[in-house]
Amino acid sequence: MKIMKPNLSALDDLPSNPALSDVVERNIRTILKLRAHSAHIRNVQERLADWITNFSGRMLFAYLHVVWFGVWLLLNTGWFGIRSFDPYPYGLLTMVVSLEAIFLSTFVLISQNRLSEESDRRADLDLHIGLLTEAELTRVIKMLHAIQEKLGVECQDPDELADMELNTDPEDVLEEIERLGKLVRN
Repeated sequence: MKIMKPNLSALDDLPSNPALSDVVERNIRTILKLRAHSAHIRNVQERLADWITNFSGRMLFAYLHVVWFGVWLLLNTGWFGIRSFDPYPYGLLTMVVSLEAIFLSTFVLISQNRLSEESDRRADLDLHIGLLTEAELTRVIKMLHAIQEKLGVECQDPDELADMELNTDPEDVLEEIERLGKLVRN
């Protein structure tokens, strides 16, 4: 299996979509670059596990098994004048299929673990960006409130504005989600 370095600069050379803003275009290209980089840094074992998982998750894999089992059963019925090498109840076939299932489930778990780690990194990034955005917006609201007061503009809903000016503590939010979740489940 040949490991090829992704051509990340090719993304920059592609023309922009005029229907999208520059920020959206830049974000799409950044996401694609991050995915290509993540795929590139996989080791040989991870690439092999991903390839096997990808192949075994296709209908072609199922069709190949139908053919394989059909041929196996036909060859072991004696209809073609061939001496049966795995007579009924097909113990050899059972063992081979069991071993295949063990290895396939292992490859699927390896791929799922890698994808889970990538998903965790993305969730951490999303959380970081969300917290940063919340902090920035709270600061902007405070600044706008100060400008509003300085200009003497009346506030439509001072209680709502006061709520929006509060800093959000993620731990408090998580505790409340857990508390309410327990109440709903009980």
